[in-house]
Amino acid sequence: MSTRTAAQQRAEEKTSYNAFMAGCPSRQLLERISDKWVALILAALGSDGPHRPGVDHEDGPRPMRYSELSRRLAGASQKMLTQTLRSLEGDGLVTRTVTPTVPVTVTYELTDLGLSLNRVMAGLKDWAEAHMSDVLAHREEHHRAAAEH
Repeated sequence: MSTRTAAQQRAEEKTSYNAFMAGCPSRQLLERISDKWVALILAALGSDGPHRPGVDHEDGPRPMRYSELSRRLAGASQKMLTQTLRSLEGDGLVTRTVTPTVPVTVTYELTDLGLSLNRVMAGLKDWAEAHMSDVLAHREEHHRAAAEH
């Protein structure tokens, strides 16, 4: 029996992940990152985040306070936003930094792993925005055809 290093074990496991298998951890990860709030949080913390008026900024990721995220993500309940941020932190995609001020300041920022996912998710968001008119037209045609039958 040969002894494998931790790196060798991780490399072996990596090749054995199969999202089509019900119990595969990669399926659970796909389920998590396909959540709309995850995509929107990544977009907000990434290059598509809000910028304060009158403040110079680079087009790129930046830390955001919880209140900024909450304002940016219209329709997200406090509970949903908190749960999603905690799960992203647990997955290593977001870091949470607490600064001992009065009141306490909490900021969220993408990790390197989160930035790599953000690049993928930004493409999906851009696609959705670019093709929404086409999708709406197809939906309308589909509903019209269904109503005729």
